Amino acid sequence: MPKTSARLLALLSLLQARRDWPGVLLAERLDVSPRTVRRDIDRLRELGYSIAAVKGPEGGYRLDPGSELPPLLFDDEQAVALAVALQLAVASGAGIAEAAMRALTTVRQVMPARLRRRIDALRITAVGASPPAPPVDTRVLTALSAAIHAREVLRFDYTTASRAATSADTCAPPRRTQPHHLVARSGHWYLIAWDLDRDDWRIFRVDRITPRIPTGPRFSPRELPGQDVAQFVAGRFRGSHTSGDWPCRGEAILDLPAAAVAPFAADGVVEELGPDRCRLVLGSWSWPSLAAALGAFDADIDIVGPRELREACARLARRYGDAVREDAPQ
Repeated sequence: MPKTSARLLALLSLLQARRDWPGVLLAERLDVSPRTVRRDIDRLRELGYSIAAVKGPEGGYRLDPGSELPPLLFDDEQAVALAVALQLAVASGAGIAEAAMRALTTVRQVMPARLRRRIDALRITAVGASPPAPPVDTRVLTALSAAIHAREVLRFDYTTASRAATSADTCAPPRRTQPHHLVARSGHWYLIAWDLDRDDWRIFRVDRITPRIPTGPRFSPRELPGQDVAQFVAGRFRGSHTSGDWPCRGEAILDLPAAAVAPFAADGVVEELGPDRCRLVLGSWSWPSLAAALGAFDADIDIVGPRELREACARLARRYGDAVREDAPQ
């Protein structure tokens, strides 16, 4: 049987791993009697851990939140994961960089020497968006999260993307929304919400939001188009309101090896047709931008389709031709 102190740590680790534990199963995992488990549970309660007894045929225990924060227990992998997450939090845009570094210092101080060495060797340089995203007030994030969780209508003032807040912005009526999701993307935080005045889904930059209080009445959640947050956000940023795909997608044959094209094709599909020839299916937010992206490969191109892509390539060809004419206006 393990020593009492080691057994208590093992018991605490098990209680943190899942919500409910039958007493018999805990006894089996610790290789002790159910009576010993009951005594150890009482010892943990004396140390400040809130452990509730679960009624049922077998009985059991549950580690509940307490009024104070007792010592936490992490295994080796959890401790390393926590250190990595705290270092990456610097680039999260959530305005918690200083707090994350202080938390990492606190966690490091209580780690055993073997784990401290692993953490000290794991130095991560977290790079955020370029240019750096404006920091987000954690109080705003908390307010938005609370409204999402409570499913309450949220009113807020919103600074437009084209200019800083002006008197016109200040006098504008607040946006009335049903908030559904908070999303972090490329260093920015976004609120996905149903705009009650525009009767449509909208994505709002959190750093431009100033919540108003109190919140409004409760609402029933709506189904997000596609029912996938990541695809919805990707689709909106790509200019598509119906799916996560690009609104414009075309196909071309390039006189380049597939291996030379693939690293620069982003989410495109590259098919090898020969040692120096490949097929590329690529998407973009507009046909001219897609035509320009194909031209960036600096190779002979055969446009397979669709017609809109051929027309966009022809327009670009005329523009480039006009740009280099010797008689073009200076």
